[in-house]
Amino acid sequence: MDGPADPVFPRPLVEAFLRDPDTPAFEFRSQPVTRAEVLDLIRSCVAGLRAAGLGAGRGVAVTTAVTPAGFAAQIAAHLLGCRVTGLRPGLTPPQLRHVLAQDVEAVVADGTTATADLAAAAEAASIPVVDLDLVLLAAGGHAAPEAGHDGDDALVAHGRPDDIGLICLTSGSTGNPKGSAQTYRALSRHWSWQPTGWSDRARRLAAGYGRFLVFGTLTSAVMLEHLALCLLSGGTAVIPGEPVSFPSSWERHRVTACLCTVARLYQVLDTLRTEQADTSSLRALLVAGSPLPPHRLAEAVERLGPVVYQGYGQTETGMLSLLGPEDLAEHGDKVLDTVGRPMPEVEISVRDPHGQPVPAGTTGEIWVRAAGAMSGYWHDEDETREVVREGWIRTRDLGTLGADGYLRLLGRARDVIFVNAILHYAGAIEAALAAHPDVDQAYVVGAPDEHTGEAAHAFVVPTAGRTPAPDDLRAAVRAMLGEGAEPATVTLLDSVPVAPSGKPDKKALLARVPAGG
Repeated sequence: MDGPADPVFPRPLVEAFLRDPDTPAFEFRSQPVTRAEVLDLIRSCVAGLRAAGLGAGRGVAVTTAVTPAGFAAQIAAHLLGCRVTGLRPGLTPPQLRHVLAQDVEAVVADGTTATADLAAAAEAASIPVVDLDLVLLAAGGHAAPEAGHDGDDALVAHGRPDDIGLICLTSGSTGNPKGSAQTYRALSRHWSWQPTGWSDRARRLAAGYGRFLVFGTLTSAVMLEHLALCLLSGGTAVIPGEPVSFPSSWERHRVTACLCTVARLYQVLDTLRTEQADTSSLRALLVAGSPLPPHRLAEAVERLGPVVYQGYGQTETGMLSLLGPEDLAEHGDKVLDTVGRPMPEVEISVRDPHGQPVPAGTTGEIWVRAAGAMSGYWHDEDETREVVREGWIRTRDLGTLGADGYLRLLGRARDVIFVNAILHYAGAIEAALAAHPDVDQAYVVGAPDEHTGEAAHAFVVPTAGRTPAPDDLRAAVRAMLGEGAEPATVTLLDSVPVAPSGKPDKKALLARVPAGG
């Protein structure tokens, strides 16, 4: 696609809703909310945000429950051309103060998110909190069209191509979250928001999004990415009225598509071993967030059918690659250990420590160039210089790219352990452990060691019905990677702690390293 000719984000969504006003955009607490009704909510929010002085280039933070109104507030802010920062759940008071001090001029919140901590952070930043519930109440749930483009100026996209349109926050696991900043040009070229540019593979994926389960937070970059896929393909986003549980929510709401972390997939598969659930409605289960061991992917396909996709991406880039049922049907076990091939308008290059491309199949750091990727980290020039290089983004993930175009992940470039001054990658040790038949999941952390400088410590969830011997696991690692990679300790766990991001919580595991280990 030629970027300047692309409709300005989020205009493609508005046009899709205008063409098909009577189809439900959402099923909210079992009640349909049509596309026309969502457009009315958007008009109301545009009027309320304008009244608060917001417009093109102005900064607004948004934090709401998962509701059609919350979605409408975000879309309205983008139509006005605002710089929208999504405040994800779980931010600490210091983190809230930090984020709101980054040129945010107002916060939009609803009755569930307007907490005392948010109010205190907004007061410290001297910015107003716009009450979404009051905005909608004042408008009576809708706003009359204003004169202008197509007779409805409220639905005109005012984003300027080079302005920052969206700031998605990283996990902040090491301190304050970084803000991944996308321009309106990048948002307008992002694959999921431009259905006219969808590849055949993207269209096949979208065909399964007739009833897409939405949960967690609307500030998640991956949730927004796939919500777009649903709504722009004519599907309905399903927001349950009760807490989501898996796999029962799929059965209860006849869900056809769902996002799933690896940890959640483990829970689903473990449940299905002992309980029955009707998952026949599923057409697309996209697993992402961390690498999925081949044996677990095979089990998922066996239990759920040819509906399992494995995606790879980052907050900074969006989805980069996808492994789908057609890949498994064509190549079988040979691609079970991959995360598929690049998405449309995504280039992947594996490079050495000097930034030079390496031959196919050689391990290196994954660099990417994507039409919808961030331009940098908001107000963090040092980190931007480290990650963004002449249009390429360093993922800081290790992997190999085969001659066949399939990408394999091998761990984090910075997840390393120096044993006797020799570097060992935690991901490689985890893969060696996970290859043992008695191991279901394996995670490795490094900790200081008075004899070797650092040492590897393994945490293992056994395969059901088996009890691996730690010495056997150490021997397996030693045989594959050498003596220096051998874990100093092996701890068996029933389950692995999970961080708010849905990924394994390695900080929690580090705290469990045996004393004197």
